[in-house]
Amino acid sequence: MRILALNWRDPHNPEAGGAEIHLHEILKRAVKAGHEVIHVSHAVQWLSEKEVIDGVQIHRHGKWYSYNFTLKNYCKSLGLDSFDLIIEDICKVPVFAPLWSETPVLAIVPHLFGTTAFREVSVLKAVYVNAMEAMIPVVYRKSSFVAISESTKQNLVRRGIKAEKITVIPCGIDTDFYKKNTNLKPEAGRLLFVGRLKKYKGVQHLLKAMKLLQQRNIEVKLTVIGQGDYSRSLKLLVGKLNLQDSVTFEGFVSQEEKLLWFQKAWVAVFPSAKEGWGLTVIEANCCGTPVVASNSDGLRDSIIDGKTGILVKHQDPVALADALETILTSPNKRETFSQNAIPWARSFNWDHTGARMLEIMEKVVQNNKP
Repeated sequence: MRILALNWRDPHNPEAGGAEIHLHEILKRAVKAGHEVIHVSHAVQWLSEKEVIDGVQIHRHGKWYSYNFTLKNYCKSLGLDSFDLIIEDICKVPVFAPLWSETPVLAIVPHLFGTTAFREVSVLKAVYVNAMEAMIPVVYRKSSFVAISESTKQNLVRRGIKAEKITVIPCGIDTDFYKKNTNLKPEAGRLLFVGRLKKYKGVQHLLKAMKLLQQRNIEVKLTVIGQGDYSRSLKLLVGKLNLQDSVTFEGFVSQEEKLLWFQKAWVAVFPSAKEGWGLTVIEANCCGTPVVASNSDGLRDSIIDGKTGILVKHQDPVALADALETILTSPNKRETFSQNAIPWARSFNWDHTGARMLEIMEKVVQNNKP
């Protein structure tokens, strides 16, 4: 097959996250299986226009704010009719590939923003995002979908997409890389957040929960890994809550550094309003680190509540503090969570995800042959 993949970002984009990792792991396995893959993303000033990553041909075109408007003509210049399949990763706003190409489209959906957008961006931008998402059931009515969690599937069904057109294929993980370090003792009281610093990720609720824990005379420190446009607001809140000696912002770190933090954290915390799938949850669990997270779409799919971690009401610092206290104050409970977490996390791997995706891709192409 000749495959055209569409995602606003590629793996080397400085703002690439779980959605980009997910797509690239699939695409590089498609290349390994003998298929040709071109991934078109938006341009970044210091990145080359074209690059090959793990056999995947990366084409960078347009600006982030105009990518979806200029993409049609760029893809036509690549010879749209020569592709057997278009994979559209709907992880920002849709680019509506079915409107401008007769090539069959397989839509991958990590998650849709919906009303969450109004808590993250301006009202005008949120209205725009919601208007674009509202068109998905109509524009993609003939397309097949892959959702990365049952929560995302149910969201799509509620929006009017037929359940039989949606296949749930969770993300994988590199189980050879993410693993428990038996020579490294977890640091008591050490909390860890890993992710982009966006308002909807909920780190502000974690900081408030930390203050409550300190008022309960529980020693706790937080390491924040990641960067984003909400970083300044979070640092100001740290000062307001007088947590300067308890919170460190590490910014962007290497994969090896991230692994080390996962291995030595006592608890990983993900208080997000919504996710497609808790990839960092599974990474933490694979290292034997239990997780406390919001009972939100995507996160509830990746945690076995009460066994691999604890789910709490979103935007509730008291409930978050209570759950954290449960694990922080009991090494035995922490060890039980850890022992449950490792086999759960190791049941997810990229080879399995890639194989299932290839089956769907080939099926879509076969079903659309005249």
